[in-house]
Amino acid sequence: MHIVVCIKQVPDSAQIRVHPVTNTIMRQGVPAIVNPYDLFSLEEALRLKDRFGARVTILSMGPPQAEEALRKCISYGADDAVLVTDRSFAGADTLATSYALAAAIRQIAREHTVDMVFTGKQTIDGDTAQVGPGIATRMGIQLLTYVSKLVEIDLGQRTIVVERRAEGGVQLLRTALPCLITMLENTNELRFATLPRMIHAAGFPVRKWNREQAGIEDVSKIGLKGSHTVVSKVFGPTPRDETAEIIQCDESTLYDATTQLVHKIFAHHPTLEADLLLIKGDA
Repeated sequence: MHIVVCIKQVPDSAQIRVHPVTNTIMRQGVPAIVNPYDLFSLEEALRLKDRFGARVTILSMGPPQAEEALRKCISYGADDAVLVTDRSFAGADTLATSYALAAAIRQIAREHTVDMVFTGKQTIDGDTAQVGPGIATRMGIQLLTYVSKLVEIDLGQRTIVVERRAEGGVQLLRTALPCLITMLENTNELRFATLPRMIHAAGFPVRKWNREQAGIEDVSKIGLKGSHTVVSKVFGPTPRDETAEIIQCDESTLYDATTQLVHKIFAHHPTLEADLLLIKGDA
């Protein structure tokens, strides 16, 4: 079994600021980290490696400094790492990114057949959740999004059964391999990197592919040329001036206290009761 895990190096969202004049994201001085959602996919792939002896390849598209993120994944137990990096990829949106990554996965598959592709459900810098489905569509493989659990894998029959979170409950899905899975957050806990693995990762020869080595056939579909998303403005949310309101109830019993609280809420918000009755009538 061969698994490819797609990751992205992103700026730490806790330290991102928006420029007050240009309304653009200020990335200078912001530390870069592995996209947190991708780490759940990495751990799931490593668990399959533990069970089936799978080979795990990490793939990322980004600038040369993204090599640090790939080495981090190697330290956790991945076997190989490929960084697709070229100036022609600059400015890529999700459409162009999925094209480049799909091409790179096909190149990796020429060395070792790829059975599964993992991605996080989304990235913290873009939050679009489009790259994973875009890769699956371009490669023509089965897509399983928002997966919370891998229930069963039958390598002989080349099938997989997963639990998928959906509105109103959980879906149990069976599909054929190869497939692409986007993992939900908090579905597992990432293992610790051991000292020998960290030493191994520090000197690991991360492979760097330019657009030719990544198998890009149409340069009009990568970078700015292949990007059709237009961002007109980026801005931070307006701070709220009001503070939380504390309503104290004097009654001792739970029923009386709840009744008093509801009356006080309706008194502070005169239209709320009528709005709720209207919603109930429509339902």
